[in-house]
Formats: sequence, C-alpha cells, structure tokens
Amino acid sequence: MQAVDVSSHGDARVPVRHPWILTLDVNGRPHRWVSWQAACTYHARDMVAWSTGEQAFRILGGTCRITGERSSLSSQSIIAIKGRALRPASFRQVPPLSNRELFRRDRHTCAYCGSTLPGAQLTRDHVEPVSRGGRDVWMNVVTACRHCNQKKDNKRPEQAGMALLYAPYVPNKAEFLILSNRNILADQMDFLLQHLPTQSRVRHLDG
Repeated sequence: MQAVDVSSHGDARVPVRHPWILTLDVNGRPHRWVSWQAACTYHARDMVAWSTGEQAFRILGGTCRITGERSSLSSQSIIAIKGRALRPASFRQVPPLSNRELFRRDRHTCAYCGSTLPGAQLTRDHVEPVSRGGRDVWMNVVTACRHCNQKKDNKRPEQAGMALLYAPYVPNKAEFLILSNRNILADQMDFLLQHLPTQSRVRHLDG
C-alpha cells in the first residue's frame, strides 16, 4: 500500500493535485467524492465503517506545544460511511445531466456520423426533438457534431434519414462518479468499474 502525506497547513508535502476520496455506504455502494478534509472529518467523528484501496493518505495537522509532536490522521482512498451520514434517497437519484458528462458518456463520438471530436465541436441532440414534446433527459439525448445536429434540425432520426449508431442510456451512480472526476486514482477506478452497467461505454473510456 502506498502512503502519501497531505498537510493541512500548505507545506511542501502537499501533492500537486489533492486527492478526492471515494465514499461508499456500508454495503459498498458508491456514493460521492469528498475532499481529504471531509474524509478527515469522517474519521475524526468515527463515522468510517471500513476502508479499502491501494493508496493511503496521512493527513498532517498542527504541532503540539507540549510534546512537540505533529498530529496526523490516516485515510485510505475509499471509505465506507456508517450511520445516517449518507441519505439512502441519494442512491436512487438519476445523475444530473450536463454536456460534459454526456460527451464523456458517449466518448465524444457523434451518434450519427461517428466522428470523435473535442467538446467545443459537439452538441447535445434530443432524439425526440423538444419542439415535438421530447424531454431533456438522459434517455432522450445523444452527442452530435454541429453539422449533424443542424442537418437533423427538429426532426426525429428516421425522418431525417439519420440512424443512431448507439442508443442513449442513463449512467448509474458509479458511472457518473467516473464521468465527473478527471483525476481518479487507479484503485478507485478499479472499484468503480466493477459497478458499471453492462451497456456502459465508459468501460472503454480513454484518460
């Protein structure tokens, strides 16, 4: 297990990118990312049921005037929170829809022509146009390049003669956590990959 020092006083031992800690419920279901400061609070309040992960972080605090020793607290990269700290309802929530997560769900690939492009050249397309009653929800949106979106206009794919190359789907909590964090540690990614739905394209996400 690799250990990394993280200081609460901004000294040279702070990593360039502060780690995000993955929290779970006591049954091991992914919940959300928290800062190492929040993880420290969970530990201090005895709210951590168990922890896992290949990487551990030693949080360094202040120095005791009497002993001259510096306080510290250790946390692994994945922690399960016990008690009422986690609201059960939050596990049933559909992840919020945004262009960033949509493009990453679809691997930055246009659903109509198959082009893979940077986010600035992509748009959110409603399979069933909003003007025809379509909703702005995960199951009705796909990534489209600007050209294909303009070509499709406010038509359904079959009306525009533009077949979908892949079907939209709702990311689960584990997939959303992968989509929303660009600096996931290897052990955290391995854990989350085990909780992905079978249709997830994030299993093959690069970077």
